[in-house]
Amino acid sequence: MTNDDLTQSVPQLRRLARLLAGAQESGDAMVAATLETLADGTDEVLGLDPRTALYRMFCRFWNGPLGQRVRVLATPKPSDLAVQQRLLALTPRSRQAFMLLALEGFTLEAAAQILEVSVPEVTALVETARREVADQIATDILIIEDEMLIAADLKRLMLELGHRVTGIARTHREAVASASAQRPGLILADIQLADGSSGIEAANEILASHRVPVVFVTAYPEMLLTGGRPEPTFLMTKPFHVDDVRVVVSQALFFEVRPQSLNGKVAG
Repeated sequence: MTNDDLTQSVPQLRRLARLLAGAQESGDAMVAATLETLADGTDEVLGLDPRTALYRMFCRFWNGPLGQRVRVLATPKPSDLAVQQRLLALTPRSRQAFMLLALEGFTLEAAAQILEVSVPEVTALVETARREVADQIATDILIIEDEMLIAADLKRLMLELGHRVTGIARTHREAVASASAQRPGLILADIQLADGSSGIEAANEILASHRVPVVFVTAYPEMLLTGGRPEPTFLMTKPFHVDDVRVVVSQALFFEVRPQSLNGKVAG
């Protein structure tokens, strides 16, 4: 695998890793271990295309002892019964299969190679994941998006997934006011807003008063996944598809991660 192959694939793998781990640091640790192993050379991925080989090695780590330690560290305190119940309800391998197809764009055959199972097994895992995602608890959604057609599409998708949309904000001020009037259970935030401000800035101000998971929406996710810190945990790429929305939103609600304060503006 060449350096060019890795450069093109690593940002997307980092996104998958953080979704599975629920945190940037844990996800990046898994990706680093994967890259180190591939750099040392292995015969076990011969015959696979470079991207499939990279993801197969990552999934081996994730499903092995190192991944188990990461999952233990990400598990909430026993006192948080609601989150603990969601952890127990989800099937890790079904989530992996669903993300490989819906988020990463792999075919059933490639996903089977990555997970080292048969195509029928991948199909069954994906169907299990779809049922599990559908069972997620509905919540109130605040959409921060200045393009009204995109906002309308997001609202429609959220309603189809059983959520409630409490507001659509086009500017920083509208977003903060909407969150103050009715506290959301999740925020979908564009990066650049109509008043020239950033959705990141609006989310930071809202997060200063209460905890809520945030999914950032951008046409250029690689500009946020640079390896610098801090970075958003949950990203959705424009143009988005219903399965992309379903898997990212469900993971954000599952982990209920409060993002670190972020700086800067990124084209969105």
